[in-house]
Amino acid sequence: MFGEDTDQAYENTLAEIQSFELPIEVTLSPAQMLSLRPLQIPSIRSKMAESSEVLGTVPEHERILQEIESTDTACVGPTLRSVYDDQPNAHKKFMEKLDACIRNHDKEIEKMCNFHHQGFVDAITELLKVRTDAEKLKVQVTDTNRRFQDAGKEMMVQTEDIIRCRIQQRNITTVVEKLQLCLPVLEMYSKLKEQMSAKRYYSALKTMEQLEKVYFPRVSQYRFCQLMIENLPKLREDIKEISMSDLKDFLESIRKHSDKIGETAMKQAQQQKTFSVVLQKQNNLKLGKNVYINHDRILTERNEVVLKHVLEEEDENEDEVLSVQDLVDFSPVYRCLHIYSVLGDEETFENYYRKQRKKQARLVLQPQSSMHETVDGYRRYFTQIVGFFVVEDHILHVTEGLVTRAYTDELWNMALSKIIAVLRAHSSYCTDPDLVLELKNLIVIFADTLQGYGFPVNRLFDLLFEIRDQYNEILLKKWAGVFRDIFEEDNYSPIPVVSEEEYKIVISKFPFQDPDLEKLVQIIINITHLEQACKYLEDFITNITNISQETVHTTRLYGLSTFKDARHAAEGEIYTKLNQKIDEFVQLADYDWTLSEPDGRASGYLIDLINFLRSIFQVFTHLPGKVAQTACMSACQHLSTSLMQMLLDSELKQISMGAVQQFNLDVIQCELFASSEPVPGFQGDTLQLAFIDLRQLLDLFMVWDWSTYLADYGQPASKYLRVNPNTALTLLEKMKDTSKKNNIFAQFRKNDRDKQKLIETVVKQLRSLVNGMSQHV
Repeated sequence: MFGEDTDQAYENTLAEIQSFELPIEVTLSPAQMLSLRPLQIPSIRSKMAESSEVLGTVPEHERILQEIESTDTACVGPTLRSVYDDQPNAHKKFMEKLDACIRNHDKEIEKMCNFHHQGFVDAITELLKVRTDAEKLKVQVTDTNRRFQDAGKEMMVQTEDIIRCRIQQRNITTVVEKLQLCLPVLEMYSKLKEQMSAKRYYSALKTMEQLEKVYFPRVSQYRFCQLMIENLPKLREDIKEISMSDLKDFLESIRKHSDKIGETAMKQAQQQKTFSVVLQKQNNLKLGKNVYINHDRILTERNEVVLKHVLEEEDENEDEVLSVQDLVDFSPVYRCLHIYSVLGDEETFENYYRKQRKKQARLVLQPQSSMHETVDGYRRYFTQIVGFFVVEDHILHVTEGLVTRAYTDELWNMALSKIIAVLRAHSSYCTDPDLVLELKNLIVIFADTLQGYGFPVNRLFDLLFEIRDQYNEILLKKWAGVFRDIFEEDNYSPIPVVSEEEYKIVISKFPFQDPDLEKLVQIIINITHLEQACKYLEDFITNITNISQETVHTTRLYGLSTFKDARHAAEGEIYTKLNQKIDEFVQLADYDWTLSEPDGRASGYLIDLINFLRSIFQVFTHLPGKVAQTACMSACQHLSTSLMQMLLDSELKQISMGAVQQFNLDVIQCELFASSEPVPGFQGDTLQLAFIDLRQLLDLFMVWDWSTYLADYGQPASKYLRVNPNTALTLLEKMKDTSKKNNIFAQFRKNDRDKQKLIETVVKQLRSLVNGMSQHV
């Protein structure tokens, strides 16, 4: 309580002291008064203003005093100088005025002090009373301040710790936020390094692209980001160099594997061709497996056996035959192409690849100097070329733009010209006909292989004609020497034969009775060439003996007539064998002679027979024209005769109209075959005339045109001139018996009764014609 009263009294005393301007009983000097005047300037200025208003005009000295009182002490100098600048005794008067002014002010100050003296004394008294309390308060305040400072030190320490922790927390938060931005960048860059180490360069380029477009813009202000950005171009260059190195290794690899690739491709092409040929023959012949005919006669199964053998070989070699992808790893090309595409430098890669491949093409097309000595030299040359273009074809189809069709065509045309020139040059050194023949086979396989990949090879086929002529020349030279040796060593004595067995042994050495028609064709071709060569042989002998051929005693070669006899025998053998083949097919016929309606298509055996004839007549195109035409006409006539005999067979008792219509479909098929000109050289419908007897007979029964036949019989312009009455009678009686058997109730139907009467009438007329013919004979 005491403390509160003391504080209140202290505050009141201070307020009173502040209300007084000067202490009482204080004696001031004039100078001190001047220093205190600014405190009283407002009151003095107001009083002087009032006096000036009263006087109306102010003397000069009073004006100067007013300026001194009203002017700031720093600016009094000019005013005082004006006092001395005036008259000589002016400053004395000014001093007097100044003293008077001071005295007036002293009086005013004294009045003011007297007015406030009592209050000032009271305030001092109160102040003295509270002095002791003030000292106590000061002690308390000091102690409180000390204790407060002591307590505040710990708080300050804690506050500083808090501030420091908050700064750290803010920094940590900032660091976490920045790290959240930086960590994906660092992770992607680490991923980039892993991809580079794992040689996944295409993925690495994609990662670089992501870094540049997505991640780097977020942290571009950091130094590590700038270092990464500066390092990316170097990484790209490293990738380009590495991928280019891989491409060089790939080019070196395919150069080494070209032989194997080409060998594999040619082997596959040869197998495919063999399979296709056998399959074509199989389709043409339509031979079923294990087909038997009467009396254990078996239709040939040679083509089927060959096909089975080819399939077995393919199964055995299936694991050994590899594709180009198995032999060469194309991933370096794909990878390098993708890398250069991502880098935007695809054109550079394409130009480099094409340039290097053209260099390799030139190396491949350059043959060895000894290539013409062995067939292996030619085979190695072809396999390298095939391997090269198989790789280019694969690149063309699995990449876009790296290799174009125009580029491969240009490269192939260049290579083809070089190949033809090389083969012409090296084949000209060949003197072995077997080597030339093997070369021809290699060229065929080579052409077939590349043709299968879409490359034009017509010029190679043209080259084969040149090689054929060259082969003929080499063969002619070789056999000219052989014949020369034979003529020099032979004594021209006949071959003695003492028994039939010995004769058969001698005859068996000549393959004129070989059942294979194709071999017979080849024999005829060979004999024809030998016949033509006899003239040259006679000329050769004439040149040696110097005897003119017009001389009576000139020796003639018996070889020419021998060759002619052998050729005629081979031709006759062809006709006989061909007819035997036709008989074998015809014996497979299985007609249902009681058919009510035809099947609508030709019989299967006849389709197989026609396909066989088509294939065999293609082989006959190599025979002389007359021989092939004779064989074709003979075959058609024999087929027509066989069909007619089948229709008129005495063991066949009944024939229905449906069976006749089915038989007509088979004859139509034969006529279509004849009209297709299986062998060139026939004029008009000459070949179709082989089936004219069958055609007129079937038309007569199909149309049932007996009135025309009987009316025109014996006339040269008769529509059915080739129909013999005996033949028509035989067939009609077979159909008559069928009508009786199948029409038990025919007597109850008028139409059927009329038809039976007509058949009986026609039969009677035909019998009269037959009897008339027999009497005439």
